[in-house]
Amino acid sequence: MSTFRWASEEARRLDGDVLRLDADASGAGRLGIVRRFAFGPVLGITPFNFPVNLVAHKVAPALGVGAPIVVKPSTQTPLGSLLLGELVAETDLPGGMMSVLPLDSDHAERLVTDDRIRKVSFTGSGIGWRLKGLAPRKHFTLELGGNAGAIVHSDADLDHAAARVATGGYYQAGQSCVAVQRIFVHEPVYDEFVQRFVKQVSSLVTGDPMDPATDVGPLIDGKALDRVASWVDEAVAAGADVLCGGARRDPFYEPTVLARVTPDMKVCREEIFGPVTTVSPYREFSDALAAVNDTRYGLQAGVFTSSLELAFLAHRELVVGGVIVNDVSAFRADQMPYGGSKDSGYGREGLRYAMREMTEPRIMVLSRLPV
Repeated sequence: MSTFRWASEEARRLDGDVLRLDADASGAGRLGIVRRFAFGPVLGITPFNFPVNLVAHKVAPALGVGAPIVVKPSTQTPLGSLLLGELVAETDLPGGMMSVLPLDSDHAERLVTDDRIRKVSFTGSGIGWRLKGLAPRKHFTLELGGNAGAIVHSDADLDHAAARVATGGYYQAGQSCVAVQRIFVHEPVYDEFVQRFVKQVSSLVTGDPMDPATDVGPLIDGKALDRVASWVDEAVAAGADVLCGGARRDPFYEPTVLARVTPDMKVCREEIFGPVTTVSPYREFSDALAAVNDTRYGLQAGVFTSSLELAFLAHRELVVGGVIVNDVSAFRADQMPYGGSKDSGYGREGLRYAMREMTEPRIMVLSRLPV
């Protein structure tokens, strides 16, 4: 519910501007008042993972700016959206402020192109770019995933880094767009870090996600298992080493760490969306920055270092939507701007930022009345 609390607070601060227009003689006696108004009805399309939180990140800002929203959840996990819709229906909001339509992708295209929809907020795969192409004149926010990198420099706390990367790479069985996938470790501490990291990953418990003792749950379906297994097998056949895991146990895939990978392998180049990470050494910090950027994605990245100089350097040089220092790319707070660069997306979510993307500025010029 924190998402809705933040949105309610931001709704009070969705202020405009007052502009002096008399700085030029032609504007004498005139004052500009700029306010933001909602584009109109919003379409929110969400994926199967985080079936309540990701929906809330579309519904809360829409309601905050006074825009009705139609939610098209994943057909694999629609119940969270339906429950949230029931809760909204019990409030004093006008009827129709939130609708939930658990439809297939073909119907989603019809919604995107419907003239009544003015704004589309999409979270999911690269299909978002195609949807944007179907309605190029509409306002879009796209969050399309990534293959997040983590840099572990020699001045980092290695125990902390190993523990956090093990969590960030395998929570939700890696089925998170900001899950750690590629790990780059400074050569002087590479062996030491890998030893600690593999020990952490090997201790993760795979099982029923409803069991509090479970660390890594199942993948969403057999198709996802096929993809993860085939990509790992393909990497091994091309020379990668399996440091732990590497086996399929339906409906699970063992938490897996791969070494001796190359940038052209799918496990490095694409978004695996499964419990698999890769580890690679780097010589100079600039090499690590280049390696993280060597992808068509750019959502978030983690940098472990005790150097403030290197932290600011990473913030400047990494082409991503967020740089998380001394933690993993998987960190996200409701109120922060969230989104990516390159193929990872277009625009930003995160209450205040999402509310601005659902509105447009409109100026009213007050002119001196004739006397």
